[in-house]
Amino acid sequence: MHVLVSGGSGFIGCDLVAQLLARGHRVTAWTRDVVTAQDRLPGVRCVRLLDELATDRPDGVVNLAGENLAAARWTARSKSRFVDSRTQTTRHLVNWFLQGPLPQVMVSGSAIGLYGARNDELVTEASAAGRAGDFTVELCRAWEAEVEPLAGRGARVCWLRTGIVLERDGGSLQAMLRPFRWSLGGPIGSGRQWMSWIHRRDLVALIIWLLETPTASGVYNGTAPHPVRNREFARALGRALRRPAVLPLPAPVLRLMVGEMADIITTGQKVLPARALEQGFRFRHADLDAALGAIFAPPAARN
Repeated sequence: MHVLVSGGSGFIGCDLVAQLLARGHRVTAWTRDVVTAQDRLPGVRCVRLLDELATDRPDGVVNLAGENLAAARWTARSKSRFVDSRTQTTRHLVNWFLQGPLPQVMVSGSAIGLYGARNDELVTEASAAGRAGDFTVELCRAWEAEVEPLAGRGARVCWLRTGIVLERDGGSLQAMLRPFRWSLGGPIGSGRQWMSWIHRRDLVALIIWLLETPTASGVYNGTAPHPVRNREFARALGRALRRPAVLPLPAPVLRLMVGEMADIITTGQKVLPARALEQGFRFRHADLDAALGAIFAPPAARN
């Protein structure tokens, strides 16, 4: 399969591209910075303009583009960038395909932020979106809506609502490591909020499974089967690093540090990947201790 990946040089995209190539797929990366992407993605064709693919249209698409929500303090300006980096990129991609042959399948990124704060409620793909007006809810709704015209024309579309992606070289986990390594780690706020996480290798495997499974379509939660409370996550990370995990970070202090983004850190969702499990996908790292053990294993032991 010829697969087009947007966001291919990012935290998830680099590993995805490597695994696609290992499975024999041909990959093209759509990027604004061809030089940097080409350096990070050997063996991959990198294009800045989709029209460069006019005579070599992809069979599958993975849309991961979007500015990191933790890249800047949330202000009206930064939130507008977060939305535009997702909706405008997705709209451009979809409109290009609508002008010619459709791809066989598109896996389009979204996030479990669409569900909003749910306390202890068990959330699956059948659950409704969160409260109107919440920033992450509205962002994900707008992001997902951009792909609907492609589904309406008959393309197989999978919306992937991703949780907290774990790997040591980026994402949320990298930001958590410093206080733990200084023996200053611990729960955030009450520690009761749920964290729906997934090992990056499982997320990549799920994306590829969605591409390669002809019966897969609709919404899928990109989370591991066993979400944990924040205090349990802190203890597991402490065990993996052999560091204490007893110093809490009070919610008011966190809000001073990161502003409005504190709301999504101190609340959470207990999300299950119900549809993937029902349809036969198997997680390699379903348990948090095992996942963190694999992440922090010596290089020779990692897989």
